[in-house]
Amino acid sequence: MITIYAAKKILTMNPARPTVTHVAVRDGLIIGAGSLAELEGFGEHTLNDQFADKIIMPGMVEGHSHAVEGKWWKYVYCGYFDRMDPHGKVWPGLRSIDEVVERLKEQDAKLTDPDEPMAGWSIDPIYYPEKRVTRHDLDRVSTTRPIGIMHASGHIMNTNSRALELAGFLRTGIENEGMPLGEDGLPTGELRGPDIMMPVGNHAGFDGNLFDFDEEGLVDFGKLCVRKGVTTATDLAAKLADEVVDVGVRVTARDDFPLRLMPFRFHHGLTPNELLEHVLQLKEHSTDRFRLGRIKIVADGSIQGFTARIKAPGYYNGAPNGLWYIAPDQMLSIYQLALQHNIQVHTHTNGDEATDLAIDTLETALKTHPTVNHRFTIQHGQLINAAQFKRMSVLGFCVNHFANHHFYWGDEHYHLTVGPERAERMNPCRTALDNGIPLAIHSDAPITPIGPLFTAWCAVNRLTSSGRTQGEYEKISVAEALYAITIGAAYTLQLDDEIGSIEAGKRADFAILEDDPTAIDPVKLKDVRIWGTVQDGRVFDANAL
Repeated sequence: MITIYAAKKILTMNPARPTVTHVAVRDGLIIGAGSLAELEGFGEHTLNDQFADKIIMPGMVEGHSHAVEGKWWKYVYCGYFDRMDPHGKVWPGLRSIDEVVERLKEQDAKLTDPDEPMAGWSIDPIYYPEKRVTRHDLDRVSTTRPIGIMHASGHIMNTNSRALELAGFLRTGIENEGMPLGEDGLPTGELRGPDIMMPVGNHAGFDGNLFDFDEEGLVDFGKLCVRKGVTTATDLAAKLADEVVDVGVRVTARDDFPLRLMPFRFHHGLTPNELLEHVLQLKEHSTDRFRLGRIKIVADGSIQGFTARIKAPGYYNGAPNGLWYIAPDQMLSIYQLALQHNIQVHTHTNGDEATDLAIDTLETALKTHPTVNHRFTIQHGQLINAAQFKRMSVLGFCVNHFANHHFYWGDEHYHLTVGPERAERMNPCRTALDNGIPLAIHSDAPITPIGPLFTAWCAVNRLTSSGRTQGEYEKISVAEALYAITIGAAYTLQLDDEIGSIEAGKRADFAILEDDPTAIDPVKLKDVRIWGTVQDGRVFDANAL
């Protein structure tokens, strides 16, 4: 049966027909977009006018997110900014270390077992410049209960003394660049990088699958996506053990699950050959709503955590250069194997030195395995310069910029991490487009909240949380930003033939809006109200979650 949906306006992202009033759907596919008279030519149909007073645009595509956000909401939220959970509750942000400690104490008082671990997430010490968070701060909550808090960046964790003790690290003589030491020779409780975070985090309430979703969390992640108009999202760094894959296949197959999820296998913990073998095995389990068979490499850490690898002149405040998360020869082997077996790779680079490594590596790999249309993608690439973009264009790289950084860390980048000049050109969307680079923009949820229209607002306005415009030249238009969160992101995922625009033959994936993002002041783009989504022709009302 054909259903024809009527709307106040439909933004198609199809330049041949940029706006229409009706879209016809059959068996989860779009069969046409145009006027009612045109679509009636398909034959017998049902006219659905439930969206007659609303705006329809393509279902938004979150090209860099982590489904683990749904699971992390069972931990204690310790972020600096207010944030809405999957059930619509807004948790106030915490503006000092003392406020973080008090929220943890509130949770501590609810637990009857003094040895039960307690985990928190999204703390961001860069907002507390008076001092670094240490184990002594968390010892104020409990000295018997192991406690760990994941940083907002996802690259650093803080733990208390008990967690370090249980992991065997509360001792002198440790030499590990990921575990800073205090004046007493003991670890401060700050853990940098997955190699050291995971063995301690296991004792502090984070399970062994630190970045993998669980069943309840995946359901909750789907709810977050509906609230923000997202119909396709990535899970962009998962280890995807058999039991996790089983959960993903089963949950996404449910009629009430509202999302197409694309997990990428994280490179960490495997040799290149083992990684390729696992990814090829995963590909065999791929379904329409659970797309497997791609690789995620993490080259360096985070800029605000001072673990990103950046070129001269280095960090503005004189901090030492960051950490490498992969050896160059390992990256080259992965790139070569992936090209040989037609496997797409997305590579996290925050610093420009890390981006140089990715560019050099792909250039070498393509000499061994010449490949067109591979769509390897730089994720974040926050300090990419024009010269690097020119090389990327020749090699066929895409980029997915972390536009939300302008708001959440823009002021800190300007005054502390990279200084005024580089802060003003961070996440250079304008330069990317001017150099012909296929562009997407993202939230990196749970690092920042998922919400593509907010991300679009960031790329269009480049406002910091203090209200400053940072990088006027790198602004893009509303039309370009909407493209980046729909068909632009779909292109980086090799899905632009299926999603990203509203036109015949594509999936019936829509975001249903109360306001027209093309008809408002661009500074209000983040305030566009979202009714819900249609995914594969199935309707999901955000208010009914």
